[in-house]
Amino acid sequence: MSKAKLKKYIQTLSKEQVDDIVLQLYSASKEAKTWLEFYLEPNSDTELEKYKKAIYRQCYGRNDWPKKPNLRECNKLVSAFKKLIADPHAVADLMLYYVEQTTSLPAQFGDFGEAYSISLENNYVKAIEFIASNGLMTEFAPRIKKLIKDGDASGYGLGDVYRDYYEDNNDR
Repeated sequence: MSKAKLKKYIQTLSKEQVDDIVLQLYSASKEAKTWLEFYLEPNSDTELEKYKKAIYRQCYGRNDWPKKPNLRECNKLVSAFKKLIADPHAVADLMLYYVEQTTSLPAQFGDFGEAYSISLENNYVKAIEFIASNGLMTEFAPRIKKLIKDGDASGYGLGDVYRDYYEDNNDR
């Protein structure tokens, strides 16, 4: 169903019927529940910290012991946050945090393989493109430069890839 059809249909309903649909939606979907709760009480800082903690938990297990993160789950978290939060600064912060956490692991605890490094590169590129397209490069430059150093220490030439992509997009 298109948004136009949905809007037209909703206009035919009574207030009580719309209320009932919203409550059913709230109960039926975790994503809808999260969105509605945020809509009623928007606090992007609280949500950002909640999502950062979830990404951290993907990288570190009990007692903060490092583990190979489930990158698919981290990507889902970033995607869900983007849908929830319209603030580009908060989205950029989470995207960069994700890359920071996942880049620091191989530097500290050993190689996770080529596929892992390729995924890091892809997520770094997405973060830099988002940051540059929203005019936030100057603000995030110190964290990006630190990330480049961490990339140098993690192997597979990540630091070089990070550096090249940063330099190519820094003037945007």
